[in-house]
Amino acid sequence: MAAHRPGPLKQQNKAHKGGRHRGRGSAQRDGKGRLALKTLSKKVRKELSRVDQRHRASQLRKQKKEAVLAEKRQLGGKDGPPHQVLVVPLHSRISLPEAMQLLQDRDTGTVHLNELGNTQSFMLLCPRLKHRWFFTSARPGDLHTVLDMAKVADTILFLLDPLEGWDSTGDYCLSCLFAQGLPTYTLAVQGISGLPLKKQIDARKKLSKAVEKRFPHDKFLLLDTQQEAGMLLRQLANQKQQHLAFRDRRAYLFAHAVDFVPSEENNLVGTLKISGYVRGQTVNVNRLLHIVGHGDFQMKQIDAPGDPFPLNPRRIKPQKDPDMAMEICATDTVDDMEEGLKVLMRADPDRQESLQAEVIPDPMEGEQTWPTEEELSEAKDFLKESSKVVKKVPKGTSSYQAEWILDGGSQSGREGDEYEYDDMEHEDFMEEESQDESSEEEEEEYETMTVGESVHDDLYDEKVDEEAEAKMLEKYKQERLEEMFPDEVDTPRDVAARIRFQKYRGLKSFRTSPWDPKENLPQDYARIFQFQNFTNTRKSIFKEIEEKEVEGAEVGWYVTLHVSEVPVSVVECFRQGAPLIAFSLLPHEQKMSVLNMVVRRDPGNTEPVKAKEELIFHCGFRRFRASPLFSQHTAADKHKLQRFLTADMALVVTVYAPITFPPASVLLFKQKSNGMHSLIATGHLMSVDPDRMVIKRVVLSGHPFKIFTKMAVVRYMFFNREDVLWFKPVELRTKWGRRGHIKEPLGTHGHMKCSFDGKLKSQDTVLMNLYKRVFPKWTYDPYVPEPVPWVKSESSSIVPQEGME
Repeated sequence: MAAHRPGPLKQQNKAHKGGRHRGRGSAQRDGKGRLALKTLSKKVRKELSRVDQRHRASQLRKQKKEAVLAEKRQLGGKDGPPHQVLVVPLHSRISLPEAMQLLQDRDTGTVHLNELGNTQSFMLLCPRLKHRWFFTSARPGDLHTVLDMAKVADTILFLLDPLEGWDSTGDYCLSCLFAQGLPTYTLAVQGISGLPLKKQIDARKKLSKAVEKRFPHDKFLLLDTQQEAGMLLRQLANQKQQHLAFRDRRAYLFAHAVDFVPSEENNLVGTLKISGYVRGQTVNVNRLLHIVGHGDFQMKQIDAPGDPFPLNPRRIKPQKDPDMAMEICATDTVDDMEEGLKVLMRADPDRQESLQAEVIPDPMEGEQTWPTEEELSEAKDFLKESSKVVKKVPKGTSSYQAEWILDGGSQSGREGDEYEYDDMEHEDFMEEESQDESSEEEEEEYETMTVGESVHDDLYDEKVDEEAEAKMLEKYKQERLEEMFPDEVDTPRDVAARIRFQKYRGLKSFRTSPWDPKENLPQDYARIFQFQNFTNTRKSIFKEIEEKEVEGAEVGWYVTLHVSEVPVSVVECFRQGAPLIAFSLLPHEQKMSVLNMVVRRDPGNTEPVKAKEELIFHCGFRRFRASPLFSQHTAADKHKLQRFLTADMALVVTVYAPITFPPASVLLFKQKSNGMHSLIATGHLMSVDPDRMVIKRVVLSGHPFKIFTKMAVVRYMFFNREDVLWFKPVELRTKWGRRGHIKEPLGTHGHMKCSFDGKLKSQDTVLMNLYKRVFPKWTYDPYVPEPVPWVKSESSSIVPQEGME
């Protein structure tokens, strides 16, 4: 008979509790391993009632709301800087002058035109909206201008085409702006009212789908009439501002007016007077000033002239008495003159930061004292012991007779001392020699044949640089060989391997074997600065910015900065149309160190980029040229060098550059032979750490000649007996996962007997890993020439732009 089983609807009663007091074991079982907090470590918190909790939450909400409203009112208000808007047309069919004319609404407010070189800009004052805007413009072809002005713009206004949205040039510009970091932006469409009524709805649907790829959840406004321009201005004024971390902690300024006073001694250097509105943080005259693209400078003083674009200008009421009116006008002019001559701060030589960027190394600093007699005697004993040679001699031979017996197999340990010379120079020589041999072989193997000629072919060949094509082909070959055989090199036959690889060492494990980061540092490391703890220094500086009040020009003031020892080329660039942007530096940011940046290859660029090539960096607010190293992005203490910038993973770029406190975005450009710059990688600044070790690996390969069970005779790895003995302690490995070591050399031609942990296959390859620490080249240059304006064709190749406005 089957037992009765309760159904799913059976009533479940609570289990009976066994009394008020439980034992320790039941309490531990119910706790399931959780431990109670210690009463001493617990913060004493006052328990609030439910009403007080609600009141406190409402107060916090009110404070946050007031902070947001205060920030919104300050930007563009009477006490804050003007709302700077950068207008960027993303298509060649967009009429930029027509859009700027629509934004210059005389009915909305007062318009002050300002011609800054080739860029159109104007100030719009609107007392009715209690807002003032400063509109500037930049073409996507002028990439440096767009990137530099986007660093200081409060809002970017993108103008879209009603049919396509943006062309290839605009898409390339958007890629660079997204990598650098976008401030607040707004999308506007120009020309949609010119389409037929039936096509306007379809055009909007297609455009919204195209915009979703780059700007998801964003709507676009129209800019065809004066009414739509007014709605756009209201949108710009009420929009929530997005912050860029690298500029919020620094004071920065966009130059509205520039004056240059040459010095008496040299006309090429003088005092530069930069006038503009202070943004970001308070400007201190004792801090250093960085002019983007030109370098770091010191300030003499800060003046406070009258605001040239006040939101509410003072109006003088008509007086009944004309004498009284004349007296008021006279006092106003005197006040204006006093305001124009007002000096806020002058630099204090004792507190002013120095421009010293490098440490001046003392060659006598590493000099040791003269050794004592005990140390000399110990050195002599050590030399005697190391110079002793073990020989096989007949029994009964004295030590004096043994000195005259020749032994061909004897070898002194100091044989290779005379061959110690710089390994880097030898590497360059070997690379040049291999390139010469490869070029000679190519000349012997190939012949040039003329198949046919035409006028179009001649015109096309005139634009082709044969030397650049040959260099690029060689780079492609090297990159392909590196992918197929990573880090493998051929052992030279004319130079002994123990001399060619004398600076390399073997490691038992690349991950766990020790390596001292202070060992064998180059001379350039004596010129750089290093923090004892970079993270703590960064935190303390940022905390000081947030808490400590700094003396100087407040945010929103219109000031004139007197910058000393500025070359005249800075003014010439400004007069030619380039924007002048200045950033105030934080402590230590003028000093040179080793910067590590995490970057990823841009998918639009496929050309091979080799390590130590000169590249152009946009790192935060800086722009400079340098020759970097590429290494793997791992969590270990040693990082393997990458000879090429690969596209399938993130790499770390190591370079000598001035200290910059992260966060900061990084863009890498490469200058082509025609002067154009192409984006190759984007990323962010990781750390400032000279102790980060980049290790170069070299793999020597050999082939098994005779194979026994676990023994094998390997050849072609070395070509003489001495090299086999020299590299005998280094561990071997094979491509199929076997591990082993060298037992002994065989003969005098580099054959060696090796033992492995398993039987080898005949098609396997024996490898030996050697390692050496490498350092970047000191090629830092703060001056970057302006690139040739460009557009991107439909085939994604960059071509020069003609007819730039």
